[in-house]
Amino acid sequence: MKNLVPVLACEDRLLRVMRDSDVLYSVELPSPSTCLQLFYNDGGENGDQLLYGTSDGKIGLVQLGRGAAIHRWVSENGGGAGSVGSSRRGGVTSMDHHDMTGDGIRDLIVGRDDGSLEVYSYEDGDEAEPTLRFSMACNESVTSVQGAVVGSAGYDEIVASTYTGWVFGATTEPMDRHMTSESGVVQISQDSKLKIEKLRGEIDDLQQRVLRERDQYQAATQSAFPGISAVPFFSINDKMTLNRSDASYLLSLEVQTAIDNVLLQSDVPIDLLDVEKNSAVVSYSTCDPDSGNFLLATYRCQANTTRLEVRIRTIEGQYGTLQAYITPRLQPKCCQVRQYRIKPLSLHSRIHSFDPNRPYNVLTLKGHFTFPEIHSWVVFCLPELPERTPTGEQAEFTFVSTFLETQLHCVYSAKEAIFKSDNISTISILKDVLTKEATRKKVQLDISCEVSEESVVHALQLLHPRLGAQLMLAKQVSLIDALRELSSHESDTSFLSPEYQYILDNADDLQAQYRKQPCHLERLYGMITDLYIDKYKFKGINVKSRVPQLLEILDNYGNLNIQHLTNFFQAQ
Repeated sequence: MKNLVPVLACEDRLLRVMRDSDVLYSVELPSPSTCLQLFYNDGGENGDQLLYGTSDGKIGLVQLGRGAAIHRWVSENGGGAGSVGSSRRGGVTSMDHHDMTGDGIRDLIVGRDDGSLEVYSYEDGDEAEPTLRFSMACNESVTSVQGAVVGSAGYDEIVASTYTGWVFGATTEPMDRHMTSESGVVQISQDSKLKIEKLRGEIDDLQQRVLRERDQYQAATQSAFPGISAVPFFSINDKMTLNRSDASYLLSLEVQTAIDNVLLQSDVPIDLLDVEKNSAVVSYSTCDPDSGNFLLATYRCQANTTRLEVRIRTIEGQYGTLQAYITPRLQPKCCQVRQYRIKPLSLHSRIHSFDPNRPYNVLTLKGHFTFPEIHSWVVFCLPELPERTPTGEQAEFTFVSTFLETQLHCVYSAKEAIFKSDNISTISILKDVLTKEATRKKVQLDISCEVSEESVVHALQLLHPRLGAQLMLAKQVSLIDALRELSSHESDTSFLSPEYQYILDNADDLQAQYRKQPCHLERLYGMITDLYIDKYKFKGINVKSRVPQLLEILDNYGNLNIQHLTNFFQAQ
């Protein structure tokens, strides 16, 4: 018998391979893992291959060695060669292997929290990522999947369970197998008749149970005092996940009963982005930012909707609370509130490798603070950190900006903390927030900053391709209506330049891409402006009067190059 090796999937994007009670080694993953499954259900040929699914929809395979692991492949959002479109899939909740295609090779069955049920095939064994073969969607998150022969001998099925308790099967059996047509009359076999009668009996039984439960519920909501109703309890499956691919958060809300409406309220500026699967109607209310209210949006759900997804993009440096008021279709009317903290550096995510060769700005804090105090301040600023103070006398964490790919390295202990980042705006945000927290705790700090001029040029070079691409997209979208009007009056548009022909041929895709990122260009302008202000703020110079000149350069960026922008940053 082989020795069993425990493997833990941890929220800090690591797989920890254990030996007894010690960590033998760790494996870094692209996202927090939510599901583990042995390859082919037995670990493969040598029993050492492990599949993992992540919170943002990725599926990967690692081979676990004695002292290290090898990454075989990572499937971005579980797409593979047969994936349809590029929309993001839900987080992986469960996996299983079963031969669904009848070729003698077990296929991968995946259940996701957005209600997707998928079957992937391994065309090249474990050497390449699998290919999507079949998919279906239900209206609730899938909690478990299993492949087996259940209903009909010789026909494989997938049995799945959902968040609200439904158990259903998806079969490979043709639905018209037991049906024949003679003289225009459809004949159903005896087996099918028995199945239909059994299903009708089960439905009748369920209807009777629903009526009994409804009566019990109505009785439970009646208070002992006349005219007063007790508030019914309903559970909510909710999570807010950072997606590194587009630097946005996905807020998913799922209720055991149908949702009537969801009200979102935020005391900090945030953007709501389109979600393809979202069929709810959204309406915005007028807000007064001076009173600390920046967003009021109501999502009115269609009948029998139990799950709602909202995509959110935050602004780093702006921190506060997002509140969701969830009202189900229940009587008496009731509502539950969920709160989500928007952190100052909300678009940073944990990584476990630090690049020492970048030009870094260094922020050093010294003072009479304890290790738990400085840790609580860092947790207040950054996501994906444990609330509990780490063991030992010193903590060390590394983060990457999902928007700009800059890094932040944190090393802190009692009485001293050192932060390094190749983005001076990140250091500026940390300095402001940590100083405010220390003042609130009445802790005196000795603050020193080492500013790297090279880091500003480095950040501009990272921003350059993104800014150019967004300006080009905005220009292309602005030309679509004129080009379409021109093409409606011309039978032959071959005289158009290749650039205009491309815009005309891909107009729908360009507009869809622009709608998905409505404020992307404004965000880039804001980041460049903050970078300029922060650079001179550390020198004690106020350059806000020169911001209009900077915006003018950015508006003409398509006709210039990055050197003009760099020269403006370096001019005193």
